[in-house]
Order: sequence, then C-alpha cells, then structure tokens
Amino acid sequence: MTYSPFFIHGADRPSRWLITCDHATNTVPPGINGGDLGLPREDMERHIAYDVGAYEVSKHLGEILNAPVIAANFSRLVIDPNRGEDDPTLVMKLYDGSIIPGNRNADADERERRLNMCYRPYHRALAELAALPHAVIVSMHSFTRQLRGREPRPWHVGVLHTPDERFSRPLIHRLQAEKDLCVGVNEPYTGVLPGDAIDKHCTAFGRPNALIELRNDLIADHAGQRAWAERLGIVLEDALSQSEL
Repeated sequence: MTYSPFFIHGADRPSRWLITCDHATNTVPPGINGGDLGLPREDMERHIAYDVGAYEVSKHLGEILNAPVIAANFSRLVIDPNRGEDDPTLVMKLYDGSIIPGNRNADADERERRLNMCYRPYHRALAELAALPHAVIVSMHSFTRQLRGREPRPWHVGVLHTPDERFSRPLIHRLQAEKDLCVGVNEPYTGVLPGDAIDKHCTAFGRPNALIELRNDLIADHAGQRAWAERLGIVLEDALSQSEL
C-alpha cells in the first residue's frame, strides 16, 4: 500500500465545521529510518508519539457534525505538524525522558526531507479544506494525565485559544457549564504558538477556531471516544449558536 501522509474523511460533507487532528497516529513512514525510530513499542504507544484517542474522537465527531476531518498520518516524533518549520522542537531528540535514537543524526537535510515527505503535504491538504466558506476549525488533541516527574494534571478538557476569542470564548463558557468537568483555559499548554497549525491556517486568515485538548485516559477506549464525541458535538453546536458567527 502506498504511504499517504494524511487521511481525509468526508471531504464533501456540507457542514461549516472542519475537524483537524495533527497528532492522529504513531506511524513512522517506511522512508524514515526504515519505518523505525529505534524506540521500544511501549514508548511508541504513549503520548510522546501521538495523541492517544484523538483520531477516533475526531472521526466520530466529524460524523456527528457532518463535517470533514483531516488527520496527519505520521508520528510527531518523525516531524511535528503542529510546529512552525523553523521551530527548534520540530524534530525532537528527547521527549518526556525518552531519547529518540532515529532522530539523533537528523540534520538540516533530513529535516527538509521529512518536511517534504510528511509535513508540507499535510498542510497543503489542510489549507484547501480550511478555505471552505465560513469554516469554523476545531483542532482535536489529547494530553497525558501526568508527565514523568510532574504533578498530575487536574483538567478533563482544555481549550487553547489565540487572542481571537469569537468562538473559543463561548466554547469555554459552555464547557464550564458542565458541572462535572474541570476545564483548562490555555491549559495544559498555551494557545499562542507562532507558526503552529492554528496560526498557519486560522489566525493568518481570521478564521474562527479552537483547539481542544482531552485527557487521554478518558478517551483510551471506544466507549470513551464515542461518549466524548457525542458530548462535544452538542457543546460545539451550542457554542457556535451563542457566538453568532
């Protein structure tokens, strides 16, 4: 089977929503170090390699909202599609205590090769979908409950946002109305990262957006993924209605 650096589901769905998933898979393409970064399987199955559960939530959510979904098909350890091309963390050599052997000798030429093989094709396809009229872009991610040597994170869900809060602010308010949720606002990460996917495809064009982070233990199985997609489908529609976009 020919390798593709991205998947698109429901390209012709008529909704104004666009669901993106930058860290959907832990795939190492065959053309990268023989398809193996030299990490043990347990490392490739955890959050350092991809956003556990986020792809499945994205696909379910796309079906619920009748929206197209685009997902990157390469591990963030190969090259991170949610970073700018000049970001020093674009190709990580150490992540949450794990050394990445296959990246040890990744020089500027190798970085450019991975940009052309994986990163740029994904962003070209995302750009085409994001140009749909009146698009509202939701970027789906997940985060680990606890990094090595750190305190447990309390949030069930986080919303990362830029200074453009036309959609993200109503979304935050709507999630905070769910009394059983601990909601992070620009937690566990900041929503302002120059050159990231939101900056590249939303901020630069004035497109309303939000980045949603789900704690990955809550979406580790099919039941959790389906339940969160159904919950978010209602929340997102409510927030969009409240935003008057």
